[in-house]
Amino acid sequence: MEMLSDNLSKHLDPFGVTTSMLNAQMAWLMHPQEMVRAMSSLSGDLVALQAHVMRRAFGLPSTDVIEPHADDARFADPVWEHSPTWDIIKEWYLAFTHRLQDMYFETPGLSDKERRRAAFWLRKWLNAVAPTNFFWANPVALKKYVESHGESLANGFRNFLRDAQARNILMVEEQAFQVGQDLATTPGKVIFRNRLLEIIHYTPTTEKVHGTPLLIVTPWINKFYILDLNPKKSMVKYLVDQGFSVFITSWKNPTADMSSITFDDYLREGVHEAVEAVRDFCQVPRIHLAGYCIGGTMVSTYMAWANRHFGADKVPVADWTLFTTLTDFSHPGDIDVFIDEASIRALEESMAKKGYLDGSEMASAFRMLRSNSLVWHYWVHSYLYGESLPPFDVLFWNMDTTRMPYAMHSYYLREMYLNNNLIKRDKLTVAGEPIDLRRITQPLYAVTAEDDHIAPWNQCYRIRKYLNVEAPVRFVLSTSGHILGIVNPPVHPPKRAYWAGEPLPNEHYEDWQRRSRQQPGTWWEDWTRWLRSRGDELIDALPVSTRKYPALADAPGTYVLEK
Repeated sequence: MEMLSDNLSKHLDPFGVTTSMLNAQMAWLMHPQEMVRAMSSLSGDLVALQAHVMRRAFGLPSTDVIEPHADDARFADPVWEHSPTWDIIKEWYLAFTHRLQDMYFETPGLSDKERRRAAFWLRKWLNAVAPTNFFWANPVALKKYVESHGESLANGFRNFLRDAQARNILMVEEQAFQVGQDLATTPGKVIFRNRLLEIIHYTPTTEKVHGTPLLIVTPWINKFYILDLNPKKSMVKYLVDQGFSVFITSWKNPTADMSSITFDDYLREGVHEAVEAVRDFCQVPRIHLAGYCIGGTMVSTYMAWANRHFGADKVPVADWTLFTTLTDFSHPGDIDVFIDEASIRALEESMAKKGYLDGSEMASAFRMLRSNSLVWHYWVHSYLYGESLPPFDVLFWNMDTTRMPYAMHSYYLREMYLNNNLIKRDKLTVAGEPIDLRRITQPLYAVTAEDDHIAPWNQCYRIRKYLNVEAPVRFVLSTSGHILGIVNPPVHPPKRAYWAGEPLPNEHYEDWQRRSRQQPGTWWEDWTRWLRSRGDELIDALPVSTRKYPALADAPGTYVLEK
């Protein structure tokens, strides 16, 4: 089927906001029989809805024709059910919304990706025009206005002016927390620094520590302290208290003069120099290595590189851990709608002008993936209800964005997301070595999250397929999402649960989950047991800094404070 011109798509609409929906509409017009069947289903909904409207209008009991999804909090207030007027508005909106989304997902004559993209942008438009987003169509906003004698709307206008000045719909006040005082407070010292990262060594809290130190490679698209939010949520503090020598990377916030820094540089000067510094500091042959999100993708690349560069028996890593990490990008979740040649070219043109991708652009894209909860929720509560922003540490971290160098990020988008070359044998050459994940033989502990829309767990599971068949793998599925599935401290009674087990080389993810036992609590406890099982001895706790590696700054360091 001939679609809209490539020139329009590439230059006027690189992300397919309008062209994808127009293509879907054209496809339906070219398939009249399917169109009739779809409209017949919609007509059935409308007939049932009309009967519902009549019963509510006469004060008769009636069950909603369309129920909001379980995670849709927009219509949670009882007024949307108890008041016939507002119930009817809600039902009409939901009826058209659900049916139109189903139609776009089922568009004939389009590829799966084209259908998903069209349905995605349609859903963003439908979310934007929801009655809850408009003052006169939101009964809760009207009630608050009356009860506060107009103060709620006055507060909402002040909130709007605040956000206009910030040029963003804020989720938390910009001064709600201070890094190093409220967040990232676990004591430690920066013991290594180069142009790309600082390494923080945390002060031991036990007399004895495990002989093999742990280095955590954090994502460079966010700041490291998601793993050290506060003492109750800090993975870093938990590990230190469990007797581990913990080191973590804090990446520099790149500036325009760093535009030419490459993916190779991030591997050599980032991960490799960090591994060597930790080994040298602790005087050990091998370390535990962990990576979170794209930090985990880099760790995966490094492990393949090290097995080729040093040989399997001389790799300076005893075992490795991945937190919500993609290595197979064939189905990367909702972000797939932003990944094609036109979209990446548009981003490259923008990055070429500035020398980097601004963190706010990346944050906006991720917020768009969950627009109801991360955009319109704050629109309604800030502007229509006039509420103050709650001081939520995770949201503060989420808005504390970082930039990414042009050359490195362009490579990452193309070679990982667009071309999916990491899983292809020797397709990538990184830091002088061809990359093949099948060369990795070291034991792996891989953690995923059940509701992760950034790194879907069933896609993360595919790492088992691409490793050496003899490489031991323990795979874990945690409840919750990309952040809270990882920032998951022990609490009593347990709030979350996890599945853990050893997948077989060719075992399907559903089969693995069926035979794995669900356990209440946090996977942190399972992980520390796994790390201890690696067999190293307890030694006297190391000093936080040494003469060779003196303290360059107190934790959380200097790079994390760069704006």
